[in-house]
Amino acid sequence: MPRDAEATRTRLVEAAIKEFAEFGIAGGRVDRIALQAEANKAQIYHYFGSKDQLFDAAFDAIVGKVLAETPIDVHDLPGYAAKLAVLYENHPEILRMATWQRLERPADAANPVAAASTRDKIEAIRAAQEAGDLPGHYPPEILLALVLNIAATWASAGPELLVALPRSDRNEHVADAVRRLLRIR
Repeated sequence: MPRDAEATRTRLVEAAIKEFAEFGIAGGRVDRIALQAEANKAQIYHYFGSKDQLFDAAFDAIVGKVLAETPIDVHDLPGYAAKLAVLYENHPEILRMATWQRLERPADAANPVAAASTRDKIEAIRAAQEAGDLPGHYPPEILLALVLNIAATWASAGPELLVALPRSDRNEHVADAVRRLLRIR
């Protein structure tokens, strides 16, 4: 019985996300990815062309997941940041993949989908500021960067800090930090 090509491609991307999140691009091994996906190395090259292109497909999948699961709400930036924090907590591979991409491919152009989404978010924040719905004490791109980094606080913190604060309180602190950044209560 022939295997479904799209299912194989999906399994390869999912296995690649796990592999690259753990080992990075240079350390990721296509033989481990193929084994995890119940495929073979030849299929990786057939579907993706190279290990780098497989990383790109895996990164595209991560970007799609973030955008689908956490659309921005400029009228609730604290809630948006808290939802991102939960996503990062439940899927540590997201920030790991982004970190490996920055470390191993610093000269690469931005992911086009992520770049377009970032531009859209900046423009939505700018429009909300111009309408008086958000304070304007930070330019919109700076405000977005601060919100995104606050959302990633716990996902990027070391264990020595994480033991100091109960998991149940963390995301409320993220939302509160963004409220204070916006100077709202």
